[in-house]
Amino acid sequence: MKKINGAILQRDGKTYGIMTNTPAGMITSEDLEQIAAVGRKFHIPVMKITSGQRIILAGIPADDVDNVFKELGTLGKPDLGPCVKFVQGCLGTEMCKWGAQDSIGLASRIEILVQDKKFPAKIKIGVSGCQRCCSESQLRDIGLIGTTRGWIVLFGGNGGRKPRIADPIAYGLSIDEACDLVSRLLEYYQKHGESQERTARFMERIGIETLKSELLSMIPYINLDKV
Repeated sequence: MKKINGAILQRDGKTYGIMTNTPAGMITSEDLEQIAAVGRKFHIPVMKITSGQRIILAGIPADDVDNVFKELGTLGKPDLGPCVKFVQGCLGTEMCKWGAQDSIGLASRIEILVQDKKFPAKIKIGVSGCQRCCSESQLRDIGLIGTTRGWIVLFGGNGGRKPRIADPIAYGLSIDEACDLVSRLLEYYQKHGESQERTARFMERIGIETLKSELLSMIPYINLDKV
């Protein structure tokens, strides 16, 4: 898909879309006011909340792209190739009675871990505070699910044209262990994944046994019998 300075060419082949930077879908009233002001100033025809808990400003003429990014400031997120597209988080323990773990807090930590890193293909991350899995964690490249015993970490999911349920990698992890495992999984994928190969296809190619022998056997908090 053609891009101009990190903006995404739209279906009409003429205008561009810019995604906001809203990790875990968290946004302040000031952020909303700033986004609305940009929409009014540049007469942006479409502003939509996406499935990844971001807001896309679409229908922007090429000549306005740089100025829209400038006006958005840190709220604008250039799409600069195969990177983490979003870290999705549910309401977690702050707002949901079912929340077993703090999904927003963990999603924010993971966002810091992965920002600006490049991968063989795009990465989508879902963090769910309970096993109801509102962040679609089982269909994400990296999925985390909170339980009363800690975090479950999953890898290799995809909800696209060829869906794949992610492989459970570890259970009952602390937040520090979960962040460590996410980093290790992504580093392994960076090193061994092929260009444009999503994690779902990567896992189909290498298999869980390869991951166990080459990566998981070196991580002390992983019980390989349960993977």
